[in-house]
Amino acid sequence: MGIRKKRSRKYQSALVALHQPNTPIVEQYRTIRTNIEFSSFEKPFKSLLITSGLPGEGKSFSASNLAIVFSQQEKKVLLIDADLRKPTIHKIFELDNHSGVTNVLMKKSTLENVVQQSQAENLHVLTSGPIPPNPSELLSSQAMEDLLAEAYDQYDLVILDSPPLLPVADAQILANQVDGSILVILSGKTKLDNAIKSRDALNSSKSELLGAVLNGRKVKKARQYNYATM
Repeated sequence: MGIRKKRSRKYQSALVALHQPNTPIVEQYRTIRTNIEFSSFEKPFKSLLITSGLPGEGKSFSASNLAIVFSQQEKKVLLIDADLRKPTIHKIFELDNHSGVTNVLMKKSTLENVVQQSQAENLHVLTSGPIPPNPSELLSSQAMEDLLAEAYDQYDLVILDSPPLLPVADAQILANQVDGSILVILSGKTKLDNAIKSRDALNSSKSELLGAVLNGRKVKKARQYNYATM
């Protein structure tokens, strides 16, 4: 009998929108969802990019919980782990990561064969798959455009968790392939100049920068996640 690896404490409580739906944190994510919907009222977005300036600022946490709250509106949502350098979505959702984005981009599998059902009813997850030697080249390829086009046909909304903006070019590459982008900022950690550089990088892309999620701000002993336009 195989022994299941103990889940890392870092990810045990990550899916607050699923397991703690009545908490202030989740209410903030619903507010973010509403703001996104109002900003795309005339033409609803089909795709969103969630990123941050540097690693460790909570982009994957935010992408996961935003995907859940959108799926709770009876929308068919696909969450893609497009961080092909340090993927974490499969850990957050406790999913297999032997096959994923890289397999589709390298023509070794199809989207239909590698997408996985999450714990949330209307939310599917496409994990990163094996870490490739050339992430930027894969993400800027025609195969990536084809993958997204296929996803848009099958889902109401596609959310991409991307690598951080400042260390590598991947996030800017992806920002040119989506409708809107959101920048995650960690309270007390993200430096102002890095936030400005990240904002400018997203503003130079083809996607619309919708705003920022302020992550980790403590208010009255409860973790709050606030939305602000930039």
